[in-house]
Amino acid sequence: QVQLVESGGGLVQPGGSLRLSCVASGSLFSLYYMAWYRQAPGKQRELVATITDGGSTNYVDSVKGRFTISRDYAKNTVYLQMNTLKPEDMAVYYCNLRQPTGQYWGQGTQVTVSN
Repeated sequence: QVQLVESGGGLVQPGGSLRLSCVASGSLFSLYYMAWYRQAPGKQRELVATITDGGSTNYVDSVKGRFTISRDYAKNTVYLQMNTLKPEDMAVYYCNLRQPTGQYWGQGTQVTVSN
């Protein structure tokens, strides 16, 4: 079994920054893919950013240049640095891990962008 625990969400004003963290534990393979998704009220869950076990990254167009995904292999942790936040970034952000045994989700962390 794999457990994912997110942290770092909160309330921030437009233009502000937050850094989300996701710590993976349990039966982890040496190589796995990680990603961040988000889901706003009334909307479908959306893929935000991905990072492969080799460190290659990809982003949805709406966050390119503002968000950065990274990972610390030694700590089994993935981060999402979010800068220049906009009201439309407000959502619950979920960590996702994929490895040969399946796909796993964290419980989510709320990001609120508001004055």
